[in-house]
Order: sequence, then C-alpha cells, then structure tokens
Amino acid sequence: MELNLQQRVCIKFCVKNGFNGAKTLEMLGNCFGSDVLKKTTVYEWHERFRSGREFVEDNERSGRPSTSKTDENINKVREMLANNRKLTIRELAEDLNIAYGSVQDIVVNDLGLRRVAAKRVNGELQMSQDRKNHVVFSRKNTIQQPSNSSDMAPCDFFLFDRVKKPLRGTRFNSRKEVMEKSKTALVAIPIIEFQKCFESWIKRWYKCVAVAGEYFEGDNITFDE
Repeated sequence: MELNLQQRVCIKFCVKNGFNGAKTLEMLGNCFGSDVLKKTTVYEWHERFRSGREFVEDNERSGRPSTSKTDENINKVREMLANNRKLTIRELAEDLNIAYGSVQDIVVNDLGLRRVAAKRVNGELQMSQDRKNHVVFSRKNTIQQPSNSSDMAPCDFFLFDRVKKPLRGTRFNSRKEVMEKSKTALVAIPIIEFQKCFESWIKRWYKCVAVAGEYFEGDNITFDE
C-alpha cells in the first residue's frame, strides 16, 4: 500500500508539471521497475489528478457500498456529472459509496448517457430542459452539440498548455499581473504554430469520425500522426 501511495504522489507531480499519461507511465517505470502500477491504474489516477483531485489516499468507506438505486443517488450522480463531465463511473462509485453496477445503471439508463470503457459521453446535460422546451415550441432549427472532449478542443490540446508552460513556477502578486504575463505568453506563440494546430485539428476530426466519436480507456492514440 505504501508503494502505491508513493507512485500516486509521483503521478500527481507529473500532472502538476504537465506530463501526459504516457510520459508519466514511462517515468514511473524508470523509477519503480517491476513494481510499477498497471498501465490502466496509472492512467486512472492521472485522470483523477488532472480533473482536480488533490489527495492520494483511497476514499474512506464505511461497510459495503450501497447497491440501491434511489432518487437521491440519481440526483447526486446528475449533479456531479454536471459539475465535471470527465468523471468516470468508478470515480462516481467511490465518491458516493455506491456499487459500480448501480452507478453504471444510473448513468446509462436513468440519465441516458452513453458509456464507453468506464467513461461517459455527456448528452442530456448539454442543454437544460427549459432550453429544450423553448426550442421545441419556437420551432427553431438546432445543430446537435458534440460531446466535450479535450482531444477535439484546440484550446485544450494546444493553446492552454502553450500559455501555461512559460508561467509554471512563477508567483504573481495580482490578477492583473497574471493577465499581462498570460497575454505576453500568448503573443509569443508563432503564427506557424497556430497553423499547425488547425491542421492537426482537421486530422482529429477524421479520426473522431473513424471511431464514431468513441472514447477508449487508457489508450495512447496519437492524433498528430
């Protein structure tokens, strides 16, 4: 258990420093050798820390997880997914102390979300019921909103990291200073890099269509090929 905690601390460190899952796994392998965590476990904890989790210990449990599918649990799952669309079914089960199968049933059947390899694609949460009713009664044409994905958003897979990288490790005294330094970092990005970003974006479209928009847990697909 102690070794697991040590590796989780290392994973958290890698996330804080902007390393992706593949690089994190490589560094852990170099450090822990044959005792390294399984690939799926490393990617799972990498995603948790990337989504904002801070503690490395397992969630406390009191007795056997509840398998009941109540209205209260359904509402809790809906609220958590509304706040963080990247949560996995396993994370929901651990945080709410509900059996994995019950959470899966809630996500797929009660909330009408599509689950692939322990991930779920936001559908019904994209638009509130009031807005849907407005669209129906006003007879407006709509375009289906694609699921949020860091693999398909240029700001996520390109821009944010390029802006944050030169600012890492810097202490700022005011919000104004943060904005000024961020603007400087943004302006410093060459135009050619933005062009490459959009070329890469187009390739991602084709790959997304090729796999029907699905996600794959713990894969290491490179979209810039």
